[in-house]
Amino acid sequence: MSTEDILVNITPQETRVAVLLAGAVQELHIERTANCGIVGNVYVGKVARVLPGMQSAFVDIGLERAAFLHIADIWETRQYTNERPPIERIVHEGDRLLVQVIKDPIGTKGARLSTQISLAGRNLVYLPQDPHIGVSQRIEDEAERAQLRERLARLIPIEETGGFIIRTSAEDASEDDLRTDIEYLRKRWAQIHADSGTIAPPALLYRELSLAQRVLRDLVWEQTTSVQIDSRENFVALRAFAEQFVPGVACRLFHYTGERPLFDLHSIDEEIEKALARRVDLKSGGYLVIDQTEAMTTIDVNTGGFVGTRNFDDTIFKTNLEAAHAIARQLRLRNLGGIIVVDFIDMSSSEHRDAVLSEFRRALGRDRTRMTVSEFTELGLVEMTRKRTRESLAHVLCEPCPVCGGRGELKTARTVCYDILREILREARQFGDAKEFRILAAQKVIDLFLEEESQSLAMLSDFIGKPISMQVESMYHQEQYDVVLI
Repeated sequence: MSTEDILVNITPQETRVAVLLAGAVQELHIERTANCGIVGNVYVGKVARVLPGMQSAFVDIGLERAAFLHIADIWETRQYTNERPPIERIVHEGDRLLVQVIKDPIGTKGARLSTQISLAGRNLVYLPQDPHIGVSQRIEDEAERAQLRERLARLIPIEETGGFIIRTSAEDASEDDLRTDIEYLRKRWAQIHADSGTIAPPALLYRELSLAQRVLRDLVWEQTTSVQIDSRENFVALRAFAEQFVPGVACRLFHYTGERPLFDLHSIDEEIEKALARRVDLKSGGYLVIDQTEAMTTIDVNTGGFVGTRNFDDTIFKTNLEAAHAIARQLRLRNLGGIIVVDFIDMSSSEHRDAVLSEFRRALGRDRTRMTVSEFTELGLVEMTRKRTRESLAHVLCEPCPVCGGRGELKTARTVCYDILREILREARQFGDAKEFRILAAQKVIDLFLEEESQSLAMLSDFIGKPISMQVESMYHQEQYDVVLI
């Protein structure tokens, strides 16, 4: 079994984490001080507006945009065995609500909220409003699930009215580990509950752990051999945190003191650049094209320069098998979520399709994020969903191009020339008393007017009976222009 290492690069501005399996980067996590994620944070909020038509409400929790609460995420409505009442009978404008963020604000959308509070520990998730005991779906053996429930039930205090979900990491936890989690989580909730009744909304009551702390709580497992941290101050703080909350992890923490930056030593920055590229090359010569839009992500598999040793079907099959592993890794690296459509190269053999889909599902098996994967559609596509709880890597590190507005394409210089000609004609009809029209545009556009489109410009000048002059604006991008009346 391959070993795993975790690298933690911490500066005052940001924390970056890379998860390496046998030396290859599998996951990247970045949290910036100026823009930390808020999933897991608990707030006391104030209902700003109720929307009966959408069965939702906007709640002010002190952020730039009001957060969104749907009736399905209101814990009280889940208690109804029959038809739940409409939201307008449950919450009203001005109401005070205790809420938890379940999705970060993404794009123009505000944070998504739930009134069911859950607090995560190393081995358990505490549900103070829900008395049942659940077990992670990743623990599939029914006998083991029943045994874990029984073990936990013996440790829960008699006076406890809440419940717990047993995390996958609890499989190897001792009773002392579970008891420590129970005590810690109950203390956390007691403080939150006490503060919720005294603090005026909107206010933050509980902040989720930092990225580095969550790494120790959630990402370290039996295959993890080391967690290297390149900041002395943070190493000391994280070791103290580990000794208190995840004692089994403390011995795997190391302070990196090498002369070369930790991420440079392992070429992590190069991997980040690759994870932002649209094209991903495969070792065989094939490649992936990944397009991320607001609605969905599409992944196209191409053979490229790969030529099989036997026949074309064999070439396609081998490329698709390699692509299955590459796609699974790219989903983790880029943290792609929502609807994802994969267009594998068409395969005529049903056996090949079944084998590729099986290999794809196996490659996705190491992903920590919940997902669903469909069978091949009639068009040969694989549709899947991957839970999205935070921004993708591209959204954290990049912004839409100010030139193309995120389209990924620019109008050609000739298209811009024709736009300008139409604009001059419109203005000539509207402002008949103008003496001259001057075009301000990028060098490439002006060059085209001076050469291939010079006749078009001359014909328009004759038609409107006014001279047209040109001026290069070096700061203009290709689509930008102005028509000035003189």
